[in-house]
Amino acid sequence: MLRTRPAPPPPAALPVIRPLAAVHFREALTAARGNDLPAAVGALLAIDNESWQGITARLDSVGGTVADLLTRAVGEVW
Repeated sequence: MLRTRPAPPPPAALPVIRPLAAVHFREALTAARGNDLPAAVGALLAIDNESWQGITARLDSVGGTVADLLTRAVGEVW
């Protein structure tokens, strides 16, 4: 059976992601890629609640999770 994803909400309906939260998220992925998991967790903890909701809503709309991204970042060799 073919499963389809629900259509993502319109951009105006998604919570905002503040620029500093985007920087923290990028730092978390970079730290995870470097196997610095305490720094990755610290960067994720620095993200404000509204931005966190925006990040997870966008990931949900494409079928991903933060855990998926961190796992892939840890496994990648650049």
